[in-house]
This record gives sequence, structure tokens and C-alpha cells, in this order.
Amino acid sequence: MWRFANPAIFYDLAAKASPWAAGISLLLLGLGAYLGLFLSPPDYYQGEIMRIMYVHVPAAWMAMFCYGAMAISSGSGLIWNHPLAYVAAKATAPIGLVFTAIALVTGSIWGKPTWGTWWSWDARMTSVLILLFMYLGYIALWNAIEEPVRAAKTTAILALVGAVNLPIIKFSVDWWNTLHQPASLMRADAPAIHASMLVPLLLMALGFTAFYVWLLLLRMRGEILARRVRGLRLARVQAGQN
Repeated sequence: MWRFANPAIFYDLAAKASPWAAGISLLLLGLGAYLGLFLSPPDYYQGEIMRIMYVHVPAAWMAMFCYGAMAISSGSGLIWNHPLAYVAAKATAPIGLVFTAIALVTGSIWGKPTWGTWWSWDARMTSVLILLFMYLGYIALWNAIEEPVRAAKTTAILALVGAVNLPIIKFSVDWWNTLHQPASLMRADAPAIHASMLVPLLLMALGFTAFYVWLLLLRMRGEILARRVRGLRLARVQAGQN
């Protein structure tokens, strides 16, 4: 795997993999949306509003997944000084931020007719909101520190500290009395959701994941190219001074 840690090799590999990731994501999202919107039945209690689940739940999963990937990449950078670890973490942050925002907005839309309120400060919603602020803080810290090496290490520490919030989000419905229902898929016995709803939900989740991979490859290529440009400008400045 260290062979692909070379930025030049990864840049070319990402260029070849990006169209595949884009095609897979569009295929899965299109199929999942069709099954979820037109073929899956409405919930007998919530009715048609339940269909927002096919966006809300995968977005919430990806909000946590992206932050976990960001924390792992940050840890790899700090421990093994992996050449592309910080690049991957930096590229992931805005994507995770958007997924988290989508999860919060769709959750509010879903909550209004279901719970009778747009927002409730229960443990799950509050911990996801904290996750949003962690993404914002990470991005702001990157932009606030001009020296790239110091910025990478400082933001990596922030990402690792913020990862403590992930298990809180996951188990908040079990630890506290919240409006959110307990886990429907990750259960010890079996998923508490019918196959007609489970299949499009999983397809949407896989589609969101492939979409993340596509955006990640694009953003990492852009960051590698930007670093090359900065390196060339710095070399010209140093040559001019000599």
C-alpha cells in the first residue's frame, strides 16, 4: 500500500478510479431512489413522509463514517507520517460537513409531522449538531494556520479528540431517553425493517458511500495539484532570492 502513498502515483490512480466511482454512485443512487420512492410501501403509521428516511438515514451514516475516516487518516499521519493521510483527512472534512447538514435538515423535516416539532434537544440530535461544529472547527483551523505541517498536525489532534463524539451519537438512543427510535438495522437478532424498505435503504447507503469515494478522489487530486503549484511558486521565490 505504501507504493500508492506516492502522491504522483495516487494522482494517476485516482484519475482512473474517479469515473468508476461516479458511475457506481449514480447507478446505486438511481436504483435506490426509484425503489424507495415508487416501489416501497408507505409506513402504516407515518405515511409517505417516511420516504425521507432513504436520504436522512444514509446521510447520518455518512456523517459519522466521514468523521471516522478523517480521524483514522489523522491518526495515520501523526503515527506513521503517511504522505497522503493529511490530504485525505482535509479532503474528507467538507464532504462530511455536507452529509451532516443534510442529516440535520432532513431530520428536522421528518420530525415536524412525526414528533410535532422541528427540533428537540435530545441526545441524538444534539450530538449530531456537535459533530457539525467539529467539522466546522476542523475546516476553520486548517484555514487559520498558514504553515501546512503545523496545520496538519494541529487539525489531526482536533479530529482525534472529536472522535469521542462518534460512540455518543451511536449509543445515545440506548443510553438516554430520546425521541429517536432504537437501532433498526444493527441489532443482535435481525433488522426490524421489512425487506421492501431495507433493500432501497441499503442501496442508498452504498450509493452515498460511492459518492463520497468519488468526491474524495476529486478533492485529493485537487489538493495534490494545489500543493505542487505552491511548491513551484516557493521554488521560484527561493531561486529569485538567490
